Parts: sequence; C-alpha cells; structure tokens
Amino acid sequence: MPMISRKDYITLLAVDAVLFAVSLWVTLAIRNLAFPGADVFLLHLRPFSLLFAVWIIVFLFAGLYERYTRFTRGELPVVIFYAQAVNIGIAVLFFFLVPSFGIAPKTILAIYLVVSSVFIYLWRVYAFPYVRRGPQSGALLVGRADVMEEIAVEIEKNPQHALSVAGVIDTKGRDMAEVIQGLCRATDGDEVSVVVVDTSDQSMSAVLPILYDRAFRKEKFALADAFSAYEDIFDRSPLKLMRYELILGHVSRASIYDRAKRLIDAISGAIGVIFTFLVVYPLVAFAIKLEDGGEVMIKTERVGQYQRPIKLIKFRSMNGNDEGKYVKGKTSLKVTKTGWIIRKFHIDEFPQFWNLLKGEISLVGPRPEMPALAAEYAARIPYYNARHLIKPGLTGWARIRHKGDPHHGADVHETKTKLSYDLYYLRHRSFLLDVHIVVQTVKFLLTASGRGTEALFRKRSA
Repeated sequence: MPMISRKDYITLLAVDAVLFAVSLWVTLAIRNLAFPGADVFLLHLRPFSLLFAVWIIVFLFAGLYERYTRFTRGELPVVIFYAQAVNIGIAVLFFFLVPSFGIAPKTILAIYLVVSSVFIYLWRVYAFPYVRRGPQSGALLVGRADVMEEIAVEIEKNPQHALSVAGVIDTKGRDMAEVIQGLCRATDGDEVSVVVVDTSDQSMSAVLPILYDRAFRKEKFALADAFSAYEDIFDRSPLKLMRYELILGHVSRASIYDRAKRLIDAISGAIGVIFTFLVVYPLVAFAIKLEDGGEVMIKTERVGQYQRPIKLIKFRSMNGNDEGKYVKGKTSLKVTKTGWIIRKFHIDEFPQFWNLLKGEISLVGPRPEMPALAAEYAARIPYYNARHLIKPGLTGWARIRHKGDPHHGADVHETKTKLSYDLYYLRHRSFLLDVHIVVQTVKFLLTASGRGTEALFRKRSA
C-alpha cells in the first residue's frame, strides 16, 4: 500500500486537526498575553475551522500523509514549515476576500505559523512513531543475501519501521542443513518475533515445514514473505523475487474497477481536450511559430496495451520528430527554447488528453515507451513486457516515485528500477492508489518539480 494504513491515516488526521485548534488557542494566549476566554476563542475558531479542512488538503499535497518513513528528522521540519507557510498564505487570502467574520488576524497568523509548525513537528517526530508501532519487533531475514541485505539496510536506516533486524541468513549456495541449524539457533530465544522468508527460493522447500512447526510452538512468532515485505518497505516489486503468477493473478478484464476507470478516463479526457485546445493551444502555437515556424503538434509512436502501437499527440518541443530513431541510444534532435519551457512544466504532453479520450491510454498507468527502446528492454530485462498487460497512462506510480528515468535514452539499470514500480502498480491497482498518484502528479506539475528542479515542499536525495 503506497500510503499509510487506514488506522494511521485516521490517527494523523485527527491529531493534526486537534493540533490546529490547540495551536490557535496558544497563539491567542501569546498574542494577548493572557488565556483567551471562550468567546474570543470561538470567535476565531469559526472561520479557522473552515481553513482547517483546506489545510489538511495542503498536507496531503505536501506528502505528509504518505508512508511516514518518507521523511527523515532533518527533512520533516522543512516540509511542515513550507506546508504551513502555504496554509497561512491561504488564510491571508481567505480573510481578505471574506471579511464578514469581523477579524483581521495579521499578527495572529504570523505567530500561528511558528506555533503550529512546532506542534506538528513534535507530534510527527516524537509522538506518532510510538503511538503507531509500539515496541519494535526483531526480524530474522532468510533468503538471498543481495535481496535481504537491501531490506536490512532500509530497516536500519529508518528507525520509524516497526521492525529491527535481528539477523540475516544467506541461503544462496549454502547447505540446507546449515541453514536449518542457523534458523533453529536464531529462533530459540525471544529476540526474533518475525521471520521474513524468501518463499520463491526452491531450496527453501525443506526449511518451510520446520519454520511452520516452530511458528505454531512459539508464542508471538510470525512468518512473512520476503516479496511482500520488500513491497511494503520500498513501494515497488522486487524483480529478483518476481514470478509470473504474481503478475498474472492481478490482471483483470471487465471488472468494476476497469469499467469505472474507463468512465473516469473519458470524462477527464474530454475536460482536458477542451482546456488544451481552447486555452493552452493558442499560446503554445504562437510561441512555436514565432521561434522556428515549424509544426505545432507531432505524433510519436509508442507501445500500448498488449504491445499494440499507438500514436501519442504532443506539442513539438524539439527541432523535429525523431519517431523513436536513435543514434547510439540517444536522440539526435535538439530541444528548442519553447520546448524547454513546455517540457519543464510538462505542457508538451497536454494534447495526450485526446489519446485519453479515445481510450488508447489511461489517466494512470505505466508511461508508454518508444518501440525501439521497448524491444531492447524486453530482450534484456525479465518481465518487462508485463507492463503492457494494462493500458499505459498519462501519469503513473513510476513517474512520481522514480527519479532516475533515462528519458529518450537507453538505460537498462534505471529501467529495471522503473519497471519495479510499474509492476507494483499492476499488482496493487485501486481507486485509492490512482487518486494518490493523481494528487501527487498535480503537486509535481504545480511546483515544476520535474527533472533538474526541486519540489516546493521537500528535497529528495539522489
């Protein structure tokens, strides 16, 4: 699940709302150098209550309701402060445009920014982790060292995880009797509460019965599949542990979700087409014609669902149309000045709303690839063609989570990582995940947080 659990979500939401109100009371006390009476507090609470709902949405855009481990303690105060600064800006506009409440809290808003940011930070960093998880559980990781060490490093560097690493047992090339002895020794004490096992490893067939037997005999002893644990920690699917049945079991046809998604795609496409051709097209066309006089829109071939070719419509951002033809893995064309601007804000992709309306792509899905690159990746990366089992999308899970997209260049290593996010989406598609992706994409566009830029709300390490 890409976002926090429902219980954690409700907890964060409820306490954030309470802290908004508490921060208002403290702010009034600081402003007036006296505890505010009920009448003064209620006078301010009424208009601020309307703002609280909007502020929660801003927190959602800022990523403060994603999985909690996204931010380190160093990043979190910056994210909270920027989010609250935006909230205060919204409040200033609100009280300017709606003066009927009879208050003009300029000084109060300035104080409130500091007070609320401190309260939210203390709650998120020091209180919520203990409310959420309780004591950490010792985890024994059993499987291939290259996968298990990756999980172990992620757990160790993020203290917010509910797990702590009690040990790693590498099964690759080892005698199973030795592995079984190591398991028995590690699980005899009370240090290990969870055993994470790579059940896809055929050599583990002799180990699993012993683990199940010990699990039944030991109180509070749990077994977890390494594949699921990896997905839960990294929000992507481990290619090294992937199996065909884990993909095919999540491909559906004519389900309620698919039908509803197609309806949403059609409505979104119609709205997008109207906006693109009535508002955006005249401005972009003028800029392109003014620069080089060339064609405004181009069609580029991409690989669609079931590997069918589709023609995506785009505003021309280069000095020609490469149509997927490469020189040494790179396009030979150059980005124009106008193209640099419309690419920076992803305006060049707006005409693809027409493809969305036609049903060739979906609002959310794996980004469609050029045929030449898709053929190369399919030959060199296992399970690559699985991303073609569903419609490609205007935006997708890999787009908002993967920052190393090679983009118009062949890069097998980065594409493997990108594919791991695409397969995660294929396995976990839902309305909630789609909404989350769309919200994060809107934030991505509004803050111009594309390649070479930094997001408004946080900085992501490379």
